[in-house]
Amino acid sequence: MSSAAKSLLIADDDPAVLTALEEFFLERGYSVRTAVNGFEALAEIHHRVPDILLSDLNMPRMSGLDLLAVVSRRFPTVRLIAMTGASTGRGLTSGLTAQWLYEKGSGSAALLSAIESACGGFN
Repeated sequence: MSSAAKSLLIADDDPAVLTALEEFFLERGYSVRTAVNGFEALAEIHHRVPDILLSDLNMPRMSGLDLLAVVSRRFPTVRLIAMTGASTGRGLTSGLTAQWLYEKGSGSAALLSAIESACGGFN
């Protein structure tokens, strides 16, 4: 599926992660915006609703869990991908409103798989 028309918002408090992910997805034709915390991500979403939100779960001010919960209620068309740096995602799925979970460090193939799965939900 072509990613050219897909917009992606990435929320992570680590500037190096944001830069790397932004470059990675721009090279693959996605429209990319970034946010350093949940509140900034919500402001970005109010400005323009993305197709996909890729959010770190552990962020200051507003956790990714809270961000994903708010977005799932207020913007139900946005595809949600949770991202964690924890050693495993086990135990994190309780209460998680994201449709997909990406474990940081599991490689670009796993990340692309999550994004492409999210894109597969579009007509």
